[in-house]
Amino acid sequence: MGSEGPPAITIHVTGFKKFHGVSENPTEIIVRNLKEYMTKKGLPKGVILGSCCILETAGQGALVPLYQTLQSSISSKESESLSPGRVIWVHFGVNSGATRFAIEHQAVNEATFRCPDEMGWKPQKVPIIPAEGVSRIRETSLPVEDITKALAKQGYAVMTSDDAGRFVCNYVYYHSLRFASQSGTKSLFVHVPLFMTIDKETQMGFVASLLEVIASLQ
Repeated sequence: MGSEGPPAITIHVTGFKKFHGVSENPTEIIVRNLKEYMTKKGLPKGVILGSCCILETAGQGALVPLYQTLQSSISSKESESLSPGRVIWVHFGVNSGATRFAIEHQAVNEATFRCPDEMGWKPQKVPIIPAEGVSRIRETSLPVEDITKALAKQGYAVMTSDDAGRFVCNYVYYHSLRFASQSGTKSLFVHVPLFMTIDKETQMGFVASLLEVIASLQ
């Protein structure tokens, strides 16, 4: 009985659709292709790849599918027997000006959109969760520095970031971190560059390595 090891980790992922200035969002392509890619490559031992969901690049537009998928991750039958913290959410967003991958440490309870989102919303200094105050910060419980170091050792251009911006990426991350703190799950946000900066195959390999690193640190 004791040799069975810890229960499997279920990792769910999300990406975003296109938005102003980014006609092809690499995270949509990555997330849509991830199950097929991981089937060919082979999932890390002890890892289950759960849902792969594409969100609208819109604050309010992303919330309903986000919460539906977050809730399903803790109410589905395969997750009922998992220990707390064995369900992990990894959200991917694009930073069109980036030259490296960024592992995001935290999110801020502030929506200040530099341009309207895909539903035309352009909030300025609006608290994401009104009751928590615009300066509230939520941090991931995952070991961001260790994840970054492990991926850098594998040769990836990757950094730790303390600023996920104030656009839809931060908006989704804040909601996810809040949900994680209430449900005993874990959440992480990762910014990726455009494919013209780091090609698709390298990015797919990075995501596969990220899942493996996350699992190894649990």
